[in-house]
Amino acid sequence: MTNQRRKFIKQTALAAAAVPFSNVLAAAKNVPKSKPYPISFFTKPLDKYGPDFFMDTLKMAGTDGLDLTVRPKGCVLPERVENDLPKIVEMAKQKGLTVEMITSNITKADVTLAEKVLSTATKNGVKHYRLGYYKYDKNLGVRSSIEKIKSEMEALAEMNRRIGIQGGYQNHAGTWFGASMWDLAEVLQDIPKAWMSSQFDIRHAVCEGNKSWIIAMQLLAEKIGSIAIKDFTWDIDGGQSKVKKLPLGEGIVDFDLFFKTIKTLGIVAPITLHMEHDLLSTEDEGLSLLQQQKILVSKIKKDVDFIREKLKEHQLN
Repeated sequence: MTNQRRKFIKQTALAAAAVPFSNVLAAAKNVPKSKPYPISFFTKPLDKYGPDFFMDTLKMAGTDGLDLTVRPKGCVLPERVENDLPKIVEMAKQKGLTVEMITSNITKADVTLAEKVLSTATKNGVKHYRLGYYKYDKNLGVRSSIEKIKSEMEALAEMNRRIGIQGGYQNHAGTWFGASMWDLAEVLQDIPKAWMSSQFDIRHAVCEGNKSWIIAMQLLAEKIGSIAIKDFTWDIDGGQSKVKKLPLGEGIVDFDLFFKTIKTLGIVAPITLHMEHDLLSTEDEGLSLLQQQKILVSKIKKDVDFIREKLKEHQLN
């Protein structure tokens, strides 16, 4: 962690300590009871504020826990995981939040720090982690690339088994491995879900397969270990289609069909809420920390409430 980053986090933490937070923070000190679809927040857009500030923000917004970034430039740097992760987990526990999910950049079992990160995570109650991404090798071609990736994922799954943690691979739109999802399903077919799974991302699934995502979801159903939720629509700029990131329910993702399909397929998995649209405008960035926090809480709570309402409507809670 750089000195500049330490200084920023210290300043924001001190400022946050002076903020008169809502009574809900003082009342809830125990970790929430187990839920079939706990909602964790992917911390990337809040990492710059430091853990104390963003945990209070997420608590007030009604999330169950954190999907914590443990990767380069993340909230926890891999080289400091043994020192920093236990502190953040304990801090979350004191605020009534869980840290059962983390996001990493791990794609191989034999890379530096991979085992240390996952072992430390398991020791601190983390049950699931998201992998980094695999690319297709143009020199190898599609089929040979899949075989290579399969070998790497099998080795990683074996390490996960030994350590006691589940990996999850997110389908990400574009030319990444797993974008179309048939390739991911093929690789995961013979790997136990307990050690390697699909992190099914509905936004990226719709982005790649406007209507056919439901077939991919059926294909992956028995391998889904976590669910990533976000929304979007398409913009046209200079004759090119571009993704426009939006709050939940304001885009083109059919969330009623999505949650209906979750129920139909019997999928039970933790949810990670991704908010990729702008949480603060340029003008908002110049406001005080308290004013920024009020805006952040309002926007995050809106998405959390949206998910909870859909879970209730489809009798999944």
